[in-house]
Amino acid sequence: MQTFFFLHLFALFNTKKMSKKIESVNYGLEKIFEGAQDFLPLLGTDYVEFYVGNAKQAAHFYKIAFGFQSFAYSGLETGAKDAVSYVLTQDKIKLILTTPLNSKSPINDHIVKHGDGVKVIALWVEDARKAYKETTSRGAKSYMEPTVEKDEFGEVVRSGIYTYGETVHLFVERKNYNGTFLPGFQKWESAYNPPTAGLKYIDHMVGNVGWNQMDVWVKWYEEVMGFENFLSFDDKQIHTEYSALMSKVMSNGNGRIKFPINEPAKGKKRSQIEEYLDFYEGAGVQHIAVATDDILKTVSQLRANGVEFLSTPPDDYYKSVPGRLLQFSHELNEDIEKLKALGIMIDADEEGYLLQIFTKPVEDRPTLFFEIIQRMGAKGFGAGNFKALFESIEREQQKRGTL
Repeated sequence: MQTFFFLHLFALFNTKKMSKKIESVNYGLEKIFEGAQDFLPLLGTDYVEFYVGNAKQAAHFYKIAFGFQSFAYSGLETGAKDAVSYVLTQDKIKLILTTPLNSKSPINDHIVKHGDGVKVIALWVEDARKAYKETTSRGAKSYMEPTVEKDEFGEVVRSGIYTYGETVHLFVERKNYNGTFLPGFQKWESAYNPPTAGLKYIDHMVGNVGWNQMDVWVKWYEEVMGFENFLSFDDKQIHTEYSALMSKVMSNGNGRIKFPINEPAKGKKRSQIEEYLDFYEGAGVQHIAVATDDILKTVSQLRANGVEFLSTPPDDYYKSVPGRLLQFSHELNEDIEKLKALGIMIDADEEGYLLQIFTKPVEDRPTLFFEIIQRMGAKGFGAGNFKALFESIEREQQKRGTL
């Protein structure tokens, strides 16, 4: 009888735990990573700028495939002589696609060397002058001294520093500006604006760096940007039969800006990081993770739009999911069969679970790709999915002959 009583209590306790309400994660401005110094501080991602061979066509691709909307434009019609830029938006995400207008532009050098890729990760700040002074005084290499840009709608202050490779962080202060985007841009009116895909904001951006360079850049983000290294993965955790890598996750204090940094590790064959470094010809942004509140709806729409994703994990992967969730006493709100049908992966931690899926490279070179992620309480990065993910990437490498 006594045994039955305790078993009954145990069952009630677990039922209560299992019924804990799990919701999508939203990052506010409050500090959640105490180790971060936050001397800038950062308010969020302002925009991401790609240097591309044909901005007009690239903009059309992102509208059709990912549901982005026309937002702003800079080019010959606005007085720009050297480059043309199209700005796309979806909720809090802004992408700039920039192409040179003549052979003398230094943008050409970036495209010739790297192919289409991310040049600028712009960060929203309260004071761009202060952000520049704080980072350069700590050893950052200057890209742009504080510059005031004005038009009839007010002024924007921008400054910038180099990070890994040829990638740049721009600090954008726009508190005294109420124009469409930036001075020099005009509103981009378009007759074609497809339905959005439910993409909300940039969750994180991953950088690939060369051999033995990860800790160098971890230290740089700690000392120069005031970030905290809150998660680390070594080659014992991130490996398959053939390849391995190491990764450390850097974040500012409020968690709105997260930069995992990857480096290759020794394996039997060429890892995805080595493939990226070979084809990008240096360090750079490997992928952009964008958040959604309804990954089933988002991925269904993206697939219908023609976005190609990595191959679906095997049946055994999905059979193991309930046990992994039970380990943390979480219940899956979504239908696992629907997740499986779309190839969406599931991982869990103490705070909840996350759902994620990765596109194939969106450029001709096997470099940049996107991640679609829905955080249901979880703050991690899908460590339980690493093996299945990297085996899927290796299957693509096998097809390309680059494994």
